[in-house]
Amino acid sequence: MKNVINKKILQLYKYSMVIFLISFVFNSCQDNDLEIQQDFPFQVQIMPVPGKIAENETVEIRISLLTSSNFNGTMYSVRYFQYEGAGQLQYYSDPPYLPNDEYPLKQKQFRLYYTSKASESHQFSIWIKDSFGNERKVDFEFDNAS
Repeated sequence: MKNVINKKILQLYKYSMVIFLISFVFNSCQDNDLEIQQDFPFQVQIMPVPGKIAENETVEIRISLLTSSNFNGTMYSVRYFQYEGAGQLQYYSDPPYLPNDEYPLKQKQFRLYYTSKASESHQFSIWIKDSFGNERKVDFEFDNAS
């Protein structure tokens, strides 16, 4: 009789362990959403630029985008708006940018060239945006050099 009771207790223990393991597995796999971070904020680093510009003079603006981590799918774009003066902003030898149009950036370190088209002071802003909606604004102001 004692043997039968020990076997029943052992079976009950085995079944409870199986139920416990099954419930543990189902509860641990309940959340299907894996948290993978793809949105990495960035900072814009600008090398110093001259404070004055003459008409038809070109100024090189060196820009680096600094991120805490890299995600291969992140795309960056640039746009600008001219507040005062007249000039053109362009990427290397590409055609000049149109104000407020967005242009894709090919790399995180690049150079923009601003060419003055007037003999007055110039003010413009450059916005750099990533594919996750993070955006940084950089303001530039050049006085007349003539």
